[in-house]
This record gives sequence, structure tokens and C-alpha cells, in this order.
Amino acid sequence: MLFNSLAYAIFLPIVFFVYWLIPNRFRWCLLLVASYYFYMSWNPKYILLIMATTVVSYLCALAIERTDSVKIKKMCIAAAVVLSGGILFTFKYLGFVIENLAILFSNVAIPLGDFTKKLVLPVGISFYTFQTMSYVIDVYRGKVKAEKNLGIYATFVSFFPQLVAGPIERTGNLLPQIKAEHKFDEDKASYGMILIVVGLFKKLVIADMLSVYVDTVFNSVDLYKGGTLLLAAFFFTIQIYCDFSGYSDIAIGSAKLLDIDLMTNFSNPYFSSSISEFWSRWHISLSTWFKDYIYIPLGGNRKGKVRRDVNLLTTFMVSGIWHGANWTFLLWGGVHGASQIVEKHIKSIIHCKNKILSRVGKCFGRILTFVVVMFAWVLFRANSISDAWYIYRNVFSGIISIKTYIMDAISKAGISGNIQTLYILLCILVLAIYDGINYYRGDVVTIIRKQKPIVRFLIYIIAVVALIIMARKDIAAQFVYFQF
Repeated sequence: MLFNSLAYAIFLPIVFFVYWLIPNRFRWCLLLVASYYFYMSWNPKYILLIMATTVVSYLCALAIERTDSVKIKKMCIAAAVVLSGGILFTFKYLGFVIENLAILFSNVAIPLGDFTKKLVLPVGISFYTFQTMSYVIDVYRGKVKAEKNLGIYATFVSFFPQLVAGPIERTGNLLPQIKAEHKFDEDKASYGMILIVVGLFKKLVIADMLSVYVDTVFNSVDLYKGGTLLLAAFFFTIQIYCDFSGYSDIAIGSAKLLDIDLMTNFSNPYFSSSISEFWSRWHISLSTWFKDYIYIPLGGNRKGKVRRDVNLLTTFMVSGIWHGANWTFLLWGGVHGASQIVEKHIKSIIHCKNKILSRVGKCFGRILTFVVVMFAWVLFRANSISDAWYIYRNVFSGIISIKTYIMDAISKAGISGNIQTLYILLCILVLAIYDGINYYRGDVVTIIRKQKPIVRFLIYIIAVVALIIMARKDIAAQFVYFQF
């Protein structure tokens, strides 16, 4: 069941009305049933995996809390990580590992080859596995208490708005809210509805529109050169942001209708003036997860610059491979890790106290960061390393004539005419203005809700009408991050 589907448009209001009609003590039961139904709408049999992961992490956390033996605690946390991580590895990485071993040792028979090809990656497995792992680790560290009620804990793991693509919630934020008594908050509900509309606009109007051109070029890169490749890279940079931040907006908005606050997952990342800042604004729930459970345990920046650099690179390469079993993702993570290492060394050498030069440097930093991020996205989207390399080698072909370079880019990407070009530019401009206001003036939704009623409702009507008219109805596109 996709957020951008008719099924969800029926499902969410039903859950909303039933949730607020029944007594508070039964609401977690409704959320659990609704979440399992939501997940089973993709493939019913994979509910067994989320149930198994839930039970394993639940029992391990209880065992950790009930014993004083450090040895037993470590055994329990190891069991939770190995068993839950083993399920993730089997479905997401086993085929990739065997395929590469088969290439490396071409004379060795790999009997699991046919089996692994039949495995379909369960939706959301990377997200709920990480959420259960962090829960057990937090119990082990003494940050949270183990949940005694299996049903409530299962609701925490499977909460439908964030189940399949995050945010990856922390126990201390989401679990207490599931257990808490809720009263209907009209302001929060209206905020959630506006956020859902914003998310749908990002997805249905901008991301789905750009996906047509992105897929055309990236699926046949050898047919294109020059500006067309650069335009496709730029379009994907916008597409993936609108696609994923749009999903997060809908997820957060859906949860707010139930008086539950999920963590912010995006904060205007393309206004970042460094790669480090970018990762403090992009997929925040994942980047903070890797920081807390990979980077810091490795030693963080506490053991010297060399060790810090190694830890950074390791963390981001793990982050890259988390996104998918492909060498392109590993390299993408490596690029971001290496970029941050270079940044840290440059900053340790250059210090600017002049305000004007500092502002110029920040402006330049934003442009450079966007360019680095955009070219790194090529690795993320390319079907193979060879495709990515082809793009890097040919992206500036013919740039001597700027006008021809731009016109060829537009025509060969399949953009028909000036009207369509202006339409695309208008959509991207709307996005830039929205994020710009968010960055410089504060939350746009909050600003809108502070306006006079007539102004506020006029904006709502325009937004909904624009969404209905402009949404791509000829594309049944899944969210990009569903594949992870």
C-alpha cells in the first residue's frame, strides 16, 4: 500500500476515525492491527519476518534487563544483532555476496545461486531491523527500560507511517508515545494534513515528473552525452530529495493525525555549506543512527585525526552498502566519507574571521557542496559502475558552446518545447522558495497556520487544487527508498 495510492487514501481516514472513537487503552491494538495489515498489503508472508525480528529483540532486551551478568548481557545483545542482522543479510546481501564470489572463483560451484535469485527484498526490512537493533542496544546501555508488553513493543516496531522507509525512530521518542494517553489535538491534526499535502506535492508533482527524464537517460546512458547527462544528474538530485522528503512529510503528517510526533528527517539539505552539514540535514534519522551506533563505538574523533578519518570513511561506506547490495552504493558512501575527511583537514588549516569573506566562503561552500552531492548521486542512481564512469567521462562533452550544450540537453532528454521546460523550472522554483523560507524564516506550515483564516484557507484550497491538477496520473511510481 503506497502513500500515493487510493488504498492509502481510504485506509488512513478509517484508522484515524476509529482511533479517536475507541478508548485509549485499545488504541495500540488498533495501531498494531492496522500496521500489520498495511505491511501485509505488499506480501502477506513477509509479516513472519517482522514478527520474528520483533520477538527476538523483545526477548533479548528482557533478558539483558533481568540479568546482572555482563557476559549474559553481551551474549543477548550479540544474539539480537546476529539473528535480526542475519535475516537482513540473507534477503539483502546473500545473493550479492555469492554472485561476487562466483565471479572471483569462477571454477567453484555455488549451489545457493538459484535460491538467492528467488529471494525478494521485503519492503522496509532495513528500517525496522535497525530500529529493533537500536532498541536492544539502548536497553543494554541503560538508556531505556525493556518494554514488558509484547503487543505494545510490536506496535513500536511496526508503526505503519514510518514502517517501510523511516524515519528510523528511537525507542525513547516513539515507544512512550504509543503507551501514552492521547487527546485529539485539532492544531496538530491540521498541521499533519497540510504536511501530507506538501509531501504528496513533492512526490506526485515534482519527483514523478522528473523520474520520467531520469529513467530515460540513466537506463540507456550510452545513448547520451554532454548536457543531457548533466541534466539527468541534476534532475535526479531534485527527484530523490522530493521523493524521500515527500515520503517523510506524509509519514510525519500521518502520525500527527494520531497525536504522535515522529522525528524530523529532512531539514533543507541543499542549503548546506559543507558535506558534514548536508548529513546533519539529510535522512537525519539514519545519519544519527550511524553516528550513535557505528561511528562513536568505533572511537569517533576521540583517538586522533587518523583514527577519526578511518572511522568516518568506514561509517559512510557501511551507510552506502546499507542502501543496497551494489558496488555503486559502497562507492557513493565512500565519496561522502572521503569528502568529509577532506573538509575537516581544510577547516583545520583555513580560519577566516572576516565576516564578508566568511559569507562569501559560505556561499561558495553551498555551491560546491551541491555540485559534489549531485555528482555523487550519479553513483547512487547508475545501474552499474561502468554506467557511472561513462557519465563522468562524457558529462562535459560539447560544453564549449554553452547554448548548444543547454539546448541539446533539453531536447535529447525528451523535454518537449518551451512550455514544458518552463513548467519544470516553475516546479523546481516552488520547491526552492519553500525550502528557502523554511531555512531563513522558519517552518512554512507554521507560518501559514498563523495567517488570518481567509488567507489560510485560500492557500489550502490553492494547494489542493494545484496538487489535483498538476499530479502525474500516468505514473504509478513507488518511492525510491522502498527498495532499501
